[in-house]
Amino acid sequence: MRILDYCRALSQTSLVALLAFAGISSASGVDLKVKRVQLDNGLTVLLHENTQSPTVACRLFYATGSVHEKQGSTGLAHMLEHMLFKGTQKVGITDSVQDGKFLAQEDNLQKLIRGAEVKGDTLSLKGYKARHDSILEEHRKLFVKDELWEAYLKAGGTGLNAYTTDLVTAYFVTLPRNKVELFFWLESDRMQNAVLREFYPERDVVREERRMRYDDSPTGRYFETLEATFYEAFPYRNPTIGYPSEIMHLTREKAAEHYRKYYKPNNAILVLAGDFKADSLMPLIQKYFATVPRGEDFEPITQQEPEQVGEKRLVVRRSDSKPRVDILFHTPGVPNPDLFALDIMESVLNGRAGRLYRRLVEKEQVAVSTDAGNAVKKYYSSFELEAILQEGQTPEKAEALLWEELERLKKEPVSERELQKVRNQLYASKASALADMESVASMLAYYEIYGDYTLVNRWLEEVSKVTPAQVQAVAQKYFQKKLQTVGWFIPAEK
Repeated sequence: MRILDYCRALSQTSLVALLAFAGISSASGVDLKVKRVQLDNGLTVLLHENTQSPTVACRLFYATGSVHEKQGSTGLAHMLEHMLFKGTQKVGITDSVQDGKFLAQEDNLQKLIRGAEVKGDTLSLKGYKARHDSILEEHRKLFVKDELWEAYLKAGGTGLNAYTTDLVTAYFVTLPRNKVELFFWLESDRMQNAVLREFYPERDVVREERRMRYDDSPTGRYFETLEATFYEAFPYRNPTIGYPSEIMHLTREKAAEHYRKYYKPNNAILVLAGDFKADSLMPLIQKYFATVPRGEDFEPITQQEPEQVGEKRLVVRRSDSKPRVDILFHTPGVPNPDLFALDIMESVLNGRAGRLYRRLVEKEQVAVSTDAGNAVKKYYSSFELEAILQEGQTPEKAEALLWEELERLKKEPVSERELQKVRNQLYASKASALADMESVASMLAYYEIYGDYTLVNRWLEEVSKVTPAQVQAVAQKYFQKKLQTVGWFIPAEK
């Protein structure tokens, strides 16, 4: 039985005991002990000690993602994430001097290739590409393939991966407690000495990833366009993976510039959660990271999303996926207090016991599934509803039913019984997350990027204070038809 299902059946007394086991001091607050240190070069370090397993969840977050990309270079942050696994001046190469010479030759040929493409000189283009590929094959003889991956795996590392979002680029692994120094060595080296080898072949890999996830996916382009409809100006509108034409015009020089600008200690958060002593680890952290030079401060994001002037609609007609209806509303970014009431509303509407499922799936049989989400972010957030339709049902009816449930939130206060049930679900969900050190490490990093890691300790307490009247007021404030963005993904007309 999942911890969340178990908690739903618990008495309030038993619930408090379970939450205390997971680090929650009461049914209305979290008591997660975290040591925060900032090095002189600006690196933020967050350390949470937990002895439940002899492992440590290691995270290095860079506060950069697609929001920092310039027009015409979408996908650059994600592309750079791929490149950071190609090695450094010390890792992944047998001769760093020859490595630099090969890279210079390849970069020069790529400039000639771009020039020939602009001129339409197909004969020269073919020759330049052949020379580039020939040099790259010789270059590859110096590579030690996947040396960074192998180092982590041989040390017993699990969950090794990375990802890029609109706000962050994250690198992570879970290691045995006696192997954490390897993380410091490899990541401090990668922070300052990365070498972007095989950039252009990897660019083709990313373009193929884009094709599979978006271009050839039945709903991929639908969601991409819906997001671009929802956000008119703020860079959340751009896909993190990038647009196809812009991916294919990314250059190693652009990626290197992004790396030099954003992969700096003053733009990074190092998080460890697991079996260690913070006082013992700090000297090692200082040893490996304190000497990394601080980067220059870069300009903050000042672009703002304009106020929505009327409802927006997107209709996509395809017959190769289940029809659906989505409704999105703009909500404020962290740390606006309205977000706590929106968390309550998410749980009131969501899940098999939630209002949307009971109404649209069980009672009206219009949908096969429903969902509601309070998508919290820095700068701007969103509240989203979805319904996957039963065969033969119309999007008009599903949308009308979704709105009936939103109007009910606006007109009728949530009952105290329902509110307490929702709180219990949120507490149980938090307990489950806090029992997983990988989840704890990621949560701490995100809250720090949002502006304050202590939100992990205060969020539930704030949610527990939300009253039915506040839920009703917040619903009235944001759930207005003139402020909605609606998406229909429906069968093609015959």
